[in-house]
Amino acid sequence: MVLFSAKRSASGRHFDSLEQEVFLNLWRTYDRLRALEDELFSRYDLTPQQYNALRVLRGEHPSTMPTLILARRLVSRAPDITRLLDKLEQRGFIERERPADNRRIVRVGITEAGLDLLRELQEPVRACHARQLGHMAPKELKHLITLFAAAREPHEDAASSWR
Repeated sequence: MVLFSAKRSASGRHFDSLEQEVFLNLWRTYDRLRALEDELFSRYDLTPQQYNALRVLRGEHPSTMPTLILARRLVSRAPDITRLLDKLEQRGFIERERPADNRRIVRVGITEAGLDLLRELQEPVRACHARQLGHMAPKELKHLITLFAAAREPHEDAASSWR
């Protein structure tokens, strides 16, 4: 076991542990990459989480899915899934229904307007991802995917599609 005691990294910053240095680097990287994504989605008055919800719903189209299943399948937690869906419904991108046989469940589906928006966003999103990570070689990107999966694995819900 290697001990790490509040040493300076190559950047000259102090960290309490190697794990802290990795975590803070991950957080900083997320912040820098997210800024580019926020810039893109703000042009469409959309949040990254709303975009993610629309993508998940497109994968189920023409079927619908229960709200709670949608919430579990999002990339990041959505503590207020109802409000997220309210905004998408107000803009005509989704529809919700309560089945007559079980009024406690709300099913959600994407509309043609939502599908049109995703088609319109397809190339800008690809270009954004290229701006974010296009400077890295495919081998490096695949290695990152493996490392992120290993870091996330013990903290991932057993039913997660990300396992």
